[in-house]
Amino acid sequence: MKRWLPSPLVSASLWAMWLLLNDSLALVHLLTGAVLGVAVPLLLAPLLPPLGPVRRPWTVARLILRVGADVVLSGLQVAQAVWRVPRRPPRGAFVAVPLQLREPHALAALAIIVTVIPGTVWCELASDRSALLLHVFDLDDEAAFIEDLKVRYEQPLREIFE
Repeated sequence: MKRWLPSPLVSASLWAMWLLLNDSLALVHLLTGAVLGVAVPLLLAPLLPPLGPVRRPWTVARLILRVGADVVLSGLQVAQAVWRVPRRPPRGAFVAVPLQLREPHALAALAIIVTVIPGTVWCELASDRSALLLHVFDLDDEAAFIEDLKVRYEQPLREIFE
């Protein structure tokens, strides 16, 4: 079964998404969605790195809650910064963050976290994975931002993946 459906949940999701996008349960859409649901995971399976063990489920739960709270708080901070533009424009800056993370899944999770939080953009990862270049919408203290990012996100990801 795993040979033909390496990711059954992904296959089912692709099939359901195809049906939702086409807003039809016609036979042609049912079959096309099924073919896509089977073919796409099969074609992409060689590109995925092997999954490593995920350790410390409580750390995963805490990280998810922390990211959720940070998304809300950062969204409010960005909105506040936008509203006060006439008085004080935001101080956008590029920040180079040194990384200790090397595991590909942990780096992917960090990329998702940084991207989902309003006011931060993942710009570049050094070829040796030693540093990350971010753009921050409104930066007060670069050293404090780097330390905060490392403690809030990198450290838990290292506990989970390494």
